[in-house]
Amino acid sequence: MIESKYLKDNIKNIKQLLAIPALKNFETKALGQMLRLSKIRQYEDGEIIIREGDLDMWLYFLLSGKIRIEKEGVPICTISKMGEIFGEMRIIDSLSRSASIYAMGKTVCMAVNTSGKEKCSPDDESTYVLLLLYRVLAEYISIRLRLTNEELVELKKNMAKQVK
Repeated sequence: MIESKYLKDNIKNIKQLLAIPALKNFETKALGQMLRLSKIRQYEDGEIIIREGDLDMWLYFLLSGKIRIEKEGVPICTISKMGEIFGEMRIIDSLSRSASIYAMGKTVCMAVNTSGKEKCSPDDESTYVLLLLYRVLAEYISIRLRLTNEELVELKKNMAKQVK
């Protein structure tokens, strides 16, 4: 992995964040604050991004490339859409990482350090950013859950047809 220093909150970087669908409604000030909590990480093919069971507090946005998600060594899915969020479950429930994530080819991510969530205070600038991220995560998880429900219903229908 090649990792940048924490990002600067300049106009160029803020404009790049606005290209990420999940962040397009953020205010410029909040994006600047998020940049100060973020690093760019580049991974090579097969390199691990998140290890199942780990306890780190990084949330990821896919900027380019593709990732593979595995649970107990079983492939679950691949993601290649720019702006997709991953690593969100650990941020919400504070449990260990539930799956491993690997780079497929050269992959670039923005990693946001959410470790400050335990010490949020009304006076802390990062508190506002974390609250916005939680809202984005809630919307994102809702979409994923709806898609999972649709897939589950389709699988159950197919299984019922096979039994008859």
